[in-house]
Amino acid sequence: MARAIFDYTKTVLKKVSFDAELFVKELKKAIQRLLPFEIEELRIWLIEFTVNKPELYVSLSVIKQ
Repeated sequence: MARAIFDYTKTVLKKVSFDAELFVKELKKAIQRLLPFEIEELRIWLIEFTVNKPELYVSLSVIKQ
């Protein structure tokens, strides 16, 4: 079940990546729902996902909090 939530979170973040503000909002919701080890996985995924998306770099500071 937890893995399904993690995968769903990545799907949602991919779909809202066109809007940095919405992306950060969804990321904050995800951090509240995920387990600590999943948050770490999400942080790694986020670094890879935002490599070519400089408008989403602000989201990196959200997940490091």
